[in-house]
Amino acid sequence: MSQAAENPSPVVLVVDDEPELRSLLAEYFGRYGFTVHTAADAAEARQAVASRAHALAILDINMPGENGLSLAHWLRETQPGIGLVMLTTAGEPIDRIIGLEVGADDYLPKPFELRELMARVRAVLRRTAVPAGAAPASPAIVVATDSRRVAFGAYWLDLDERRLRDGAGADIEISAAEFDLLALFARHPNRPLDRNQIMEQAHNRGWDVFDRSIDLRIMRLRRKIERNPDKPELIKTVRIVGYVFVPAAER
Repeated sequence: MSQAAENPSPVVLVVDDEPELRSLLAEYFGRYGFTVHTAADAAEARQAVASRAHALAILDINMPGENGLSLAHWLRETQPGIGLVMLTTAGEPIDRIIGLEVGADDYLPKPFELRELMARVRAVLRRTAVPAGAAPASPAIVVATDSRRVAFGAYWLDLDERRLRDGAGADIEISAAEFDLLALFARHPNRPLDRNQIMEQAHNRGWDVFDRSIDLRIMRLRRKIERNPDKPELIKTVRIVGYVFVPAAER
């Protein structure tokens, strides 16, 4: 089934100061049924987002003026459901680390293969998709961890709507990558998971022994759901092994 059939005309924003690259990506994604808007800088990107909702943004980090990291942070705060794919300069891992810290869902170093970028964009769109017509559910129907709604601590996770809510039913801002990680833990409560398992099941890409993106995402999750992120009760570190999710932690 084609991408267009899976998700009719998903709207993507390409932000890059290179006009040739913007034109290339617009043409390439357009051939696969995407509606593509382009912006040469952060100011144009903000205008584009203000005029129409976008499912995903492809952001170059190194742009004159406001850079892609600052723009990604703003998009994550103002458009929490948007997918974010960062384009980084090869050999600069610090950009990738900071990008993940501000809520990017994936990154790709330049130069890149168009097919790989397409695969990453489609993977992020699958993770961020919300069923049409889905409505927020009442917090009164929170049930146990064998359901599609997982209660833990003072929060609950809706696996169908891909939402994290507090006890009052208010949405907690969470990126698609953070949701995937938390959902993986929710499906394996009280079971230690090593980094191999986490990267394979919740990261959707290859990795090496120096990749610390999972640790960064867990750090961000702890800031959102732990009473004291420095003394985690819900996502605990298992020395040498990895991490374990303890949904019945005392609050």
